[in-house]
Amino acid sequence: MKRATVVRSIVTILFAGLLITPLAIKRLAVKRARSTATVLDSNVALARYGFYFTDISHAAGIDFVHQAPVLDAKLNAIMPEVASMGASVSIVDFDRDGWPDIYVTNSAIGSKNRLYRNMHDGTFKDVAPEMGIADVNQAGTGVSMGAVWGDYDNDGYEDLYLIKWGKPELFHNDHGHGFTRASEQAGLPPWINANTAVWFDYDGDGLLDLFVGGYYSEDIDLWHLKTTRIMPDSFEYAKNGGRKYLFHNLGNGRFEEVSAKVGINSRRWALASAAADLRGTGHPDLFVANDYGVAELYQNDGSRFHESGSESGVGFAPKSGMNVAVGDIFNQGKYSVYVSNISEDGVLIQGNNLWVPQENKPGERVKYENMARDLGVELGGWSFSAQFGDLNNDGTLDLYLTNGYVSLDRKRSYWYDFAKVAGGNSSIIGDADHWPAVDGRSHSGYQQKHVWLNDGAGKFVDVAQAVGVTDTYDGRAVALADLFNRGALDVVVANQRGPLLLYKNTVDPKNHWIEFALEGTKSNRSAIGAQVTVQWSGQEQVQQVSGGSGFAAQNDRRLHFGLGKDPHLEKVTIRWPSGKIQTLDGVVQDKLNTVEEQK
Repeated sequence: MKRATVVRSIVTILFAGLLITPLAIKRLAVKRARSTATVLDSNVALARYGFYFTDISHAAGIDFVHQAPVLDAKLNAIMPEVASMGASVSIVDFDRDGWPDIYVTNSAIGSKNRLYRNMHDGTFKDVAPEMGIADVNQAGTGVSMGAVWGDYDNDGYEDLYLIKWGKPELFHNDHGHGFTRASEQAGLPPWINANTAVWFDYDGDGLLDLFVGGYYSEDIDLWHLKTTRIMPDSFEYAKNGGRKYLFHNLGNGRFEEVSAKVGINSRRWALASAAADLRGTGHPDLFVANDYGVAELYQNDGSRFHESGSESGVGFAPKSGMNVAVGDIFNQGKYSVYVSNISEDGVLIQGNNLWVPQENKPGERVKYENMARDLGVELGGWSFSAQFGDLNNDGTLDLYLTNGYVSLDRKRSYWYDFAKVAGGNSSIIGDADHWPAVDGRSHSGYQQKHVWLNDGAGKFVDVAQAVGVTDTYDGRAVALADLFNRGALDVVVANQRGPLLLYKNTVDPKNHWIEFALEGTKSNRSAIGAQVTVQWSGQEQVQQVSGGSGFAAQNDRRLHFGLGKDPHLEKVTIRWPSGKIQTLDGVVQDKLNTVEEQK
């Protein structure tokens, strides 16, 4: 379920007696957001923007359509809303053949997840059944909400953590030949209603740890409800959600849950998370986007976390946090953080947040300024997932965003009744039985996606339709990967109750690129948390290997840098999670460079 945190703006309107009229809602329902760009011929798009996308899902052998969960019948009246999440996509080279594969989740009881093996010829084949990770949504165990990959035992093969509303699952990768369920051995709890997880080595011991963020409380079985009082107790400051877990890797296939010990005690409704060294300390900090409330930034001192959301600026106001993505958008060697929220013309303008760090010395508390409006990436509709990546290889990071909540009857909107609930007290808000029936109405449906091109001068321009992104499905997760080893970032989009889309990227060949595949030795073997800084032609950009990013998504672990026209490579430096600094010699542009951590 993804329910908007309808924040102060709409609550103020309601309490002021200026209720949104049914006529306004009716007009809104037929008014769809339009991009300023129009669909262009591919050659024109290539010449104007340096890239264009082609949907090759069918040609690539991808025929997956997501099935939404069907929960307890007590929720039937609002089922389209409470069952509005679960579509997820993650990228992994599970068999170490050098070609990225695609894992996608399904969310109905009995439905099958898919693992699309890259066949090296432009097509993919589902091998999840033979690998043992397809039939994972069995009755009584809950359903899939996402997946993240990390080599938790450092054997060289990426293992799978399955995010669920239900029984969390860990699958060990048996050297690319199949997967063995390891949930009980790992010591995972019996039930978590989670929507986010991320692998990272928080204490620098060379073993990947795992953060999992709960959404609904873990004592709720959504298929067998004892009460309908399962909703947030506030649209702004809800603290009755699921636990946040931090599983410390003990190194023998087992994990110890240490969240309380290390300072993570929140019960806000987590929807997305990411780990990154935001302060230059060498320790990965943890950023969590929460629904119905404020974002949380946990600063890591190497053994404990210290929440500093309000002090840093990111926790100053409650919103509907759904996404966390980090990127060096100004090529200054610092990460900005993009958190998506909700905007609906004429009803609610929360606006997405682009948190840009202010000047600070390494180890100091970072102050952030929200520059989403100034940079042109504030309004994205009902925004779910977003990822940074250089889509046209010009040397600056662009931003791909997917959106849309519940697309049903185009002529009827649920916003009016939703607004009435938002103005209620906690007893109204917190009880699903008090929510008006959806009755086939849309709620921010059929929205146009956004592809924001970084102009390198501090502005982003939406070119989605011009470069071929015209779908209006209810988008959930987005992942970026060079799927065909051509030096171009392709895009895979998971849609709720919709098809999995694969957008193949064609990039102007005049723009050059370089990629890195890292493998740790003293650091975790996945190299998650490693930072690569590329200096070229007087420019500098830093990227990190991620263990999960966006909403219910994970990008390719390989790092992709665009270099623009006629680049001159000057220096490439890796800071490994172990703290070791490695300067690379002999790197080659327009090539994937494989690097092992020096021992």
